[in-house]
Order: sequence, then C-alpha cells, then structure tokens
Amino acid sequence: MARTFRNFIGGEWVEPAEGRYFQNRNPADHADVIGRFPDSTARDVDEAVRSARRGFTLWSRTPAPARGDVLRRVGDLLVERKEKIADAMTREMGKVLAETRGDVQEGIDTAFYAATEGRRLFGQVVPSELRSKWAMSYRRPIGVVGLITPFNFPMAIPTWKMFPALLCGNAVIIKPSEDVPHTVHLLVEILLEAGLPPEVIQLVHGGSDVGEAIVSHPEIPVISFTGSTETGAIIGETCGRMHKRLSLEMGGKNAMIVMDDADLDLALEGVLWGAFGTTGQRCTATSRLILHRKIHDRFLARVADAADALRLGDGRVDRTDVGPLIHEASREKVERYVAIGQDEGAELVIGGRRPGGRLAAGTFYRPTIFAGVKPRSRLEQEEIFGPVLSVIRVGSFDDAVRVNNDVRYGLSSSIYTSDVNRAFRALELLDNGITYVNAPTIGAEAHLPFGGVKATGNGHREGGWEVYDFYSETKVCYVDYSGRLQRAQIDTYDV
Repeated sequence: MARTFRNFIGGEWVEPAEGRYFQNRNPADHADVIGRFPDSTARDVDEAVRSARRGFTLWSRTPAPARGDVLRRVGDLLVERKEKIADAMTREMGKVLAETRGDVQEGIDTAFYAATEGRRLFGQVVPSELRSKWAMSYRRPIGVVGLITPFNFPMAIPTWKMFPALLCGNAVIIKPSEDVPHTVHLLVEILLEAGLPPEVIQLVHGGSDVGEAIVSHPEIPVISFTGSTETGAIIGETCGRMHKRLSLEMGGKNAMIVMDDADLDLALEGVLWGAFGTTGQRCTATSRLILHRKIHDRFLARVADAADALRLGDGRVDRTDVGPLIHEASREKVERYVAIGQDEGAELVIGGRRPGGRLAAGTFYRPTIFAGVKPRSRLEQEEIFGPVLSVIRVGSFDDAVRVNNDVRYGLSSSIYTSDVNRAFRALELLDNGITYVNAPTIGAEAHLPFGGVKATGNGHREGGWEVYDFYSETKVCYVDYSGRLQRAQIDTYDV
C-alpha cells in the first residue's frame, strides 16, 4: 500500500484541512504509486502563514552567520544522501540518474554558497555631505516568502529559492509541483535535521488552489515563481495590485547556432544534450538548431542518426539516455506540436511518435527532429517543453542572430564557432540572459545569476549574488553626532 505523506505546518507533520489527497506516480511506470500527498486548500495556507510569522520573528533575529551554519549542515546532509535522493527523484520525475545526481549537486553547491553569504550580506558606508555624520546601509529580512516551484528540477530550483531566502532571515512557505512532491518532502526533513527552527519552514502540497492562495495572501509580501509565462503573467497582475515583491522565471525558446567553422563533433554532443537531456523539459532546453547553410545537410544527418539511436527507458536503469515526459498532458502537448509542424510544411526527419512495447506503461516519446522549419512559424516560436528540435537554415552570422532574437523569450542561447571575434560579437548581440560559446544552452552554475529577458522573466535573477538582494530589504541609517541640527538636501551646506 502506498505511503501517505503530510504537510509540514506549525512545526508538525499534519493532515490537510479538508482531508483530501492525490497520488504521485512514476512517469516511467504509471502502476508504480510513490505515495499519497495532501490536496491542500487556502485553509492550510492560512495556518502556514500564522506559523511562518512566528518563525520569522525568531529566525530574523538569528545572526546571519549562524543562519549560514544551518545551511552548511544542510549541504553536508545532502552530500551524505545524494544517491538516495537522486534515485527517489528519478522515480517521481523520470530523468536519468546522471541528471538527478546533478540536480542534488546543484542543491549542495547552493547550500555551501549560501552558507558563505552569511558573512557577506554587505551593506555600504558612504561619506555624508555633512560634518560629524555617519551614512550607511545594511540588508535586513523582509518577512514570509512564498515559493512555487516546477517539476523539472525537483531539488535544484527549490534550493535556489529557499536557501537564499532563509539565509537572508526570512521564513518560507513552499508549494512544490504536485508532480514531484516527494523530493521537497525529503528536503524539508533534512532542513529540520540540520537545525532549522521548525516554524521557519512550511511545506504545503497541492495544486493551483494552493498556489493562488499563496500569491494572494496579504501576509506573504514576497513571491518567487518558476513556471509558464502565461501563469507568471497572472501572478504578476496579483502581485502588482498587492504591492508584493515578485521574481518570475518562465519560458524559453532557446537556440543553438552552429557556424560553418564550428567543431562539428563538439557541436553534435552539445545539441544532443541540450535538446534531449531531461527529455527536453527544461526552460533552457535547445529547442531550435540554427545551422549555417554550408554545414546544414551533413550536420543535420549526423544529429538525426545520433538522436534516433538514443535509448529510452526508466532513468534508474543503466544505459538509458532519455526518460519519460512528466505526464500524459505533456505528451499530448508534444503530439499537438508535431501535428502543427507537419501542417506548417516542416519535414519530420525522425521521431514524431510514441514508442510501444515495454515503454507503453510510461509517458515516453521518441526524440523528434523537424527540418526546414520557417522563422516565425509556430513550431519555431512557441515553447513545447518536450523532445522536439526545430532546425532552421541560415546563410550568415547576422541571419543567425536575427533568428535567435526574433522570439518572445530570451533565456539562453549558444553558438559554436572557432572565430573568437564572432564569439564575442555573439555575446554582445544575442538577446538572452545567458549565452554559451561552444557549449549547449543548458548548464547553469550555482554561483552565477540565472534568468532571462523579455517574456522569460521580470528582471530578477535566481542564483549567484543578485538573488540575495531580492530576498532582503535595504535599510539606510544616518547617525548625526554633531550635537546640532544639520539640514541635508538644501541649496547650501551648513558649515
């Protein structure tokens, strides 16, 4: 019988207020039920907020270096349990073990980076324009932070958001995707074992009702969301109306450019990993392949042969290259876009179908490549979030830049070239938050800011040093020890 899991609210593991649950199933084998998880409501969120406010009072007064010490212990525990967590993550999300180990490692790196920031929450001291006066700023926590995270990185993305928020002194309420609730359950257990005061973290499972309750709650002043651009726009409207601080990390339609002077062996490895790693279910996935006409035909043939040879299967099985899509709705979406591509006149080179046999028990789909994809077509413009690669032929570097930039998204881009001048021009001209040279469009590092432009985000960044500004507030302080009234910001100095 499947295990029944609970929310973590008020320092205890508790049943949902309405007593409803949903099942979490293995996408590689739908008969494998991982567990029953709470189908929570706004009542659960209300209770979580009351607890988190109490937790914030305690945690915000804890010295930042001591907060960092807790996160360092979290990192140590993640190291100890890396293999166990990776196995659990692959079971509930589907991507291969090599990727889920990397997902846990991202959490480890983020924990250790956050721990060091406990001694680096820098403010600034600047000269005052007046005599005998001190002027400075410092960073202070904000309050209760609401985190809404997606399915594709069940450990990495929650830690990207949670650890900086906690390090800055905030209390956290997290709602993981209902497709991957188990991984965050394991993370919360580790946080508590590492010594985080129980009411500082609240875990509320559930679907869109819980997300809406978190976003609209008047006592949650900070929201961080990763998901679709359409949902992000709705969240943005609510947060704007309620004057909340909001970080959005949303969609992508990322392109990898291969020029005629590229190392084609290296580019082949890059596009296979970028397009079909995580079964294409990354916001940074290589969804478009822009090929210079001089190498187009021979490189496309090599990509097609290699992609068609990728082995599908359970990600916990050795030699599996590509796991399942997260659920049936995702597979049906991929199928709709395959039909759209054919209707638009693109050439289906490989894939475009479900596998049968032993894979019929999961939501698998063959790696799919379309050639002759036209710029501005739906297949070239819209995010699919699956193993579908659109190939576009161009005649020059300038054409490649135009095609890359002519989409509504702006997360990641990539160029393969041996011309250093062209590489630096690409870094300048490609309209994305991230650009790789001679590497695929995926592969963020925890100590650098992560995010995009245009419909991909709203200007904030996950990761690196910038995220600590998002989760903290600037307080400016003046100390006047002159013993008399001094008036700043007037036409003449009082000397």
